[in-house]
Amino acid sequence: MNRFTNKTVLVTGGSSGMGFAAARRLLDEGAYVVITGRDQGRLDSAVARLNAAERALAVRADVSSLADLDHLMRRVGTWRGGLDAVFANAGVGIFKPAAEITEADFVHTVDVNFKGVFFTVHKALPLLRDGGAVVINASWTLHRGLSVASVYSASKAAVHNLARTLGADLAPRGIRVNSVSPGYIDTAMYRGANPEPGAEARDAAQVPLGSLGHPDDIAAAVAFLASDDASYITGQDLIVDGGLAGCVPAA
Repeated sequence: MNRFTNKTVLVTGGSSGMGFAAARRLLDEGAYVVITGRDQGRLDSAVARLNAAERALAVRADVSSLADLDHLMRRVGTWRGGLDAVFANAGVGIFKPAAEITEADFVHTVDVNFKGVFFTVHKALPLLRDGGAVVINASWTLHRGLSVASVYSASKAAVHNLARTLGADLAPRGIRVNSVSPGYIDTAMYRGANPEPGAEARDAAQVPLGSLGHPDDIAAAVAFLASDDASYITGQDLIVDGGLAGCVPAA
């Protein structure tokens, strides 16, 4: 498919995991892709692995910094003049019982997961062409309580609500806004949060389809929501979790 030929898409947090997989999928479908991250070395490595230097631009940016976002948008404008879609993917996860959450944990999570998403979209609006699309990375945990994810889940519920409110706000420009809610996806972030032996098997047993998801599963959902195939979809959340949030596994 070539649904993104000559279109320009911004992917925040694009140097690894779901963001990297989405960038690769979009490039495969013809897009010009801008990826961001906080580590320039990892960004350079990601661009090399994407093997599409003429259609991939890496810009170091921390989405919680408005100055970084301003710099990012200037680079995008200079490179391509505008945007056709945004995947607001950059996020962090701090998983502790509520009694152990510190103020620093709270501030960091909200700064990246909520403030960062809002201002990524806010700063992109002057570049985002009418008829474009925004996809926000939310989480299955906004649909089902997870005991060690109080602040994380609340931040993800907040950004799904942004998909609804911004979907209404931007509808006069034909800009669609949706979120995607991944389940247990086998990424470095997932493994870092679950280092104990047997964690993968434990979590896979909770999934009706019987396995963890792959970043490419999320990339496919993002590409759909950002494409004209989803031209009549806005303000929605697409759960990509193997049934984790909505089904009970067979005995």
